[in-house]
Amino acid sequence: MDLLNPSERAEKYRAQLLEFMDTHIYPNEAVYEQQMRESENPHATPQILLDLKAKAKEAGLWNLFHPHAEWGPGLTNLEYAPLAEIMGRVTWASEVFNCNAPDTGNMEVLTLFGNQEHKERYLTPLLDGEIASAFAMTEPAVASSDATNVELSMVRDDENDEYILNGRKWFASNAMRPDCQVFIVMGKTDPTALPHRQQSMMVVPRDAPGLTIVRNLPVFGYVDREGHAELLFENVRVPASDVLKGEGEGFAIAQARLGPGRIHHCMRTIGAAERALELMCARASSRVTFGQPISERANIQDWIAEARIDIEMVRLLTLKAAYMMDTVGNKAAATEIAAIKVAAPNIALKIIDRAIQVHGGGGVTDDFPLAMAYAHIRTLRLADGPDEVHKRAIARRELRPYRKSETASETVAGVSDQALISR
Repeated sequence: MDLLNPSERAEKYRAQLLEFMDTHIYPNEAVYEQQMRESENPHATPQILLDLKAKAKEAGLWNLFHPHAEWGPGLTNLEYAPLAEIMGRVTWASEVFNCNAPDTGNMEVLTLFGNQEHKERYLTPLLDGEIASAFAMTEPAVASSDATNVELSMVRDDENDEYILNGRKWFASNAMRPDCQVFIVMGKTDPTALPHRQQSMMVVPRDAPGLTIVRNLPVFGYVDREGHAELLFENVRVPASDVLKGEGEGFAIAQARLGPGRIHHCMRTIGAAERALELMCARASSRVTFGQPISERANIQDWIAEARIDIEMVRLLTLKAAYMMDTVGNKAAATEIAAIKVAAPNIALKIIDRAIQVHGGGGVTDDFPLAMAYAHIRTLRLADGPDEVHKRAIARRELRPYRKSETASETVAGVSDQALISR
């Protein structure tokens, strides 16, 4: 399979997914919104979502993201990317197919680094869509765009073969959901080690004594169903067996988790941009000002043309990154992965903003999906690393051949070029 010739199985899944979206997702967008408005808990799962998940599982459109054939269809990044784009057209659609963040990344981490107990207690029910999970890395007291700043302490208690966790996290997405059962938490186990060997990741049950959900954090005023929680860890005891991969491996796990996750985010973002362009075209064609449809205005036509050009460019860049990850590995594709993480949200935001403008006052209401899409995608300029971190990483690689030498401190600093916010 190459960029322009999808594999037979990728085409099959794409056709199935498009049909499912037309038959089940788009017709139920209003039902989903109504059930959420009527719910007493803004983080509860509406019945329509449960019904659609059952249909998706029955149709074989389940765990499409998972690269390991034991757990899913075993699609490559390039095969999965167009599917993520289709799901991204509706903000909640990826969960219907058990392909939503942060569960996807957490499932991959547990697949690669979890022990047998982790897989039985958490991975299997996650793969079955029976529970949810959260990823806790970002902290309110430090600049988390540099993950070496993480301060949550993980102190070893050798006598009891445990670690004691103390600190605070926030933007732990999914943590507010009633079915969230487990957190993957990154903290500092050895402050004296090299910067990229100080951190570890641990599996922490949501009901662990000393773990408090302090509050939910709205995003641009929206209370997302998954929630973005602030967490307080006060002498939370974690068995040493719940350390993932080993002490000091937190950075390595984060990098393994983030490559595919960024492809997923970016392709879903392209799907949202495509939906916004469609809505912009439909609105511009149906509204008349000063005797002419808005679509006849030169500036609107420019917006539409520029949107098509931008979407095609960023889609090809994202597919190239996916192809490189599959063929030469994440490390060799680092520049492309960083580039799409900057380009996709910025392009999508420009298109959504113009679609809002074409919709007039309606564009900023919840009568259309544009305002929520804008709020959601604006967070992606921070999630999984802010634009500035990715640009820095790209620039450093471009400049590397022109440098006569690179100091040890610069080499170490480069490790954190892909630091992130917990999503």
